[in-house]
Amino acid sequence: MMEFLYFPEDKTEYIPAVISLGVFIALAVLVMFLIMRVSKKQEERTEEQYGSQQAKKDDSLSYKPQGK
Repeated sequence: MMEFLYFPEDKTEYIPAVISLGVFIALAVLVMFLIMRVSKKQEERTEEQYGSQQAKKDDSLSYKPQGK
């Protein structure tokens, strides 16, 4: 009935599959950390570039009463 499923009697045939699964999981975790690192650098660069412009804009828009 379910001939497309294959479960080997010799369980050592699972070893290559487990090794390749481990390699792919390790690579996925590594890529995730690299993406997070690059994203953090881009966030800092954007904040550095546009944060100062926003502060200048906020200063020019704020109400400053004239003293006597």
